[in-house]
Amino acid sequence: MIRSMTGYGEAERESPAGRLRLEVKTVNHRFFNSSIKTPSGFDKHERDIAEALKRHLSRGHVSAFLTLDRSASEQEAAPNVDLDRARQIRDALASMGAELGVPGAVDLSMLARFGELFRVPEQDRRVGVEPEVIKALAEDAARSVCSMREAEGERLAADLDERLSGMSAALDRVEVRAPERLLAERDRLRQAVRELSEQVDVDEERLAREIAYLAEKWDINEELVRFRSHIELFREAMLSDGAEPVGKRLGFLVQEMHREANTIGSKSNDAEITQASVALKEEVERVREQVENVE
Repeated sequence: MIRSMTGYGEAERESPAGRLRLEVKTVNHRFFNSSIKTPSGFDKHERDIAEALKRHLSRGHVSAFLTLDRSASEQEAAPNVDLDRARQIRDALASMGAELGVPGAVDLSMLARFGELFRVPEQDRRVGVEPEVIKALAEDAARSVCSMREAEGERLAADLDERLSGMSAALDRVEVRAPERLLAERDRLRQAVRELSEQVDVDEERLAREIAYLAEKWDINEELVRFRSHIELFREAMLSDGAEPVGKRLGFLVQEMHREANTIGSKSNDAEITQASVALKEEVERVREQVENVE
């Protein structure tokens, strides 16, 4: 099983400070690289978030955004009334009315207009959150990301499997064509010698030695065997249990496939094998692009 490095997940939890929400986004990166953003006063939890995410996400650039909705907890907290300040304001208003000769009594509706008399308790605003709550939230978000990355990995695996089948088909064509080109070259050399020697019989022994030399020079059997081995190892890695990341291993195999495809092309000396070599390199390049997104 393979997992994509592109994913998104989120999780929410209630806390004494309000509702916590953690959003996590991941994209390609060779190593684990995290960027954590938290509300004011929560920066001390950034390391716990990063460590929890790293336990689930071994590779990729990981962006985490922690938000806190305090509205619910603040609404539940009863506001404090500054009675001393209210008395001062009442007495000041009454005194001002008497001095200026302005009629009217100071009532509750008038005092209610002074917002500074009502305050949400400061200790409620500064309620902390236990590290265990943050860690559990990060674990939930990480599992959500992993679920999406695994689903994307299944789609990647289907595409990669199709690419590997295309490579195997190209290798089959090369394997069939390889001995045929030697026979064609033998016939070509025989005809060339006859034309140059004015129909004199061809030295078959000398011709056989020449063909044997070309056969050794053009031999691509080892490349075919190694290429097929790389394909088999690639498939085995895709079908692993997913306990360990396989992206780097797949990247190495792709490099080796590209090397073998280049060697086959350099030894081809045949239009059909050259075409097959080009097709192999195109498929290898497509696989390489996909593997860059595999964890």
